[in-house]
Amino acid sequence: MAASSSVPSKPAGDSDRAGLFDHALRAALEYLNTVDKRSVAPGPEQIAALDKLCGPVPEESTDADAVLSLLEAIASPATIANGGGRYFGFVNGGSVPAAMAAAWMVAAWDQNAAMHMQSPAAVALEETALEWVRTLLGLPEGTGGAVVTGATMANFCGLAAARHALLERAGWDVENDGLFGAPEITVVVGEEAHSSVIKALGMLGLGRRRVLRVPVDGQGRMRADALPHLDSRTILCLQAGNVNTGAFDPAAAICPEARAAGAWIHVDGAFGLWAATSSPYAHLTRGYELADSWATDAHKWPNVGYDCGIALLRDPGALRGAMEVSAAYLHQGEEVREPSHYNPELSRRARGVELWAGLKSLGRAGMAGIVERTSRHARRFAEGLRAAGYRVLNDVVINQVLVDFGSAEKTLATVAAVQEEGTCWCGSTVWQGKTAMRISVSSWVTTDEDVERSLAAMVKAAKR
Repeated sequence: MAASSSVPSKPAGDSDRAGLFDHALRAALEYLNTVDKRSVAPGPEQIAALDKLCGPVPEESTDADAVLSLLEAIASPATIANGGGRYFGFVNGGSVPAAMAAAWMVAAWDQNAAMHMQSPAAVALEETALEWVRTLLGLPEGTGGAVVTGATMANFCGLAAARHALLERAGWDVENDGLFGAPEITVVVGEEAHSSVIKALGMLGLGRRRVLRVPVDGQGRMRADALPHLDSRTILCLQAGNVNTGAFDPAAAICPEARAAGAWIHVDGAFGLWAATSSPYAHLTRGYELADSWATDAHKWPNVGYDCGIALLRDPGALRGAMEVSAAYLHQGEEVREPSHYNPELSRRARGVELWAGLKSLGRAGMAGIVERTSRHARRFAEGLRAAGYRVLNDVVINQVLVDFGSAEKTLATVAAVQEEGTCWCGSTVWQGKTAMRISVSSWVTTDEDVERSLAAMVKAAKR
């Protein structure tokens, strides 16, 4: 006999939904209002309690309010306090209020942002947000692109467009004929290219190990004097903001030569490109406007929440050539930009609305303020740790700090002690053969007090 079901025969009434959403609002506000009072990372007990939410699939339905209560009681305490002011791991930003509120609206609207026919609002706001990003980053007029999940997919899109354009130039239709027998493409990256670029190259069939790696200097910047031969079948990948040091490849020295050779220039600027919004830091991005494609994240420095990445193309037609989709039932308009022609996905949430809301609320001044404030906090970390007798390994150019506490063993022990103590959270890395604690200051909510509390906790952990 089939199991009975408690699923209602008709949708929940307004009062049922209102009660549920009131509960969700109260729980969310409680979380946000207390996130700075708790340990940044959950403890073993909170993590172990997650087992209560696992197990076999339920045979019977569960009341929605009861489901929410389980999440509130068990899942919330086991989260990382990424939205607080003392999380300094993985270049993770927080979420500005307008973007967070817009995310709730997006959930209520339940839009598929693939085509104008499916959501005129989502497409219009996404298109506007892309133009705002282009303007803020100082990229050429006519640049267009796609809003995707993150920098990995943004790199994928930019490199897919590069593959399309270079092989089309050589008389090869890679989308229809594949890579078997295709003219060879050379991919050039810096020795410290981010793993997301390498992953994207693997997904595109261009190979993770086939790349030519250019030596870097003591800050992780590609050496312009060590470039290999470039030609019209070369993809050159530059980095704006090294994930360890924050350093920028010397684009102004490299890009003119690469353009003259006919190479495609792709920029992985997951967070560093946003330095262009700030007068004191814009010089770091000089020369990157000469590239052909750019990848960045909005869930890093712009703080619009997860997930949101952006792929931008000098010639959006190259991206369309790589991503275009057609079917008898896809009635797409010619008078509007259809996101499905520029994106790997068809079914996709309207994350462009959150991007629009975040940028609308921040404006150029607010975006520059985040860049300048977090970079100032990073310099304070460096100053404080040097004064305590520890070695900062990098030139602190933006929001990244690498610290050596004396040996690999002591550095790892310090990182573990900082994470366990809970005042703040930093990760470890190995950079140019040295083990270091990595401090990434990315959140709009981080205050001077957060920095001083965290500094004290780090020094105490190192001395212990």
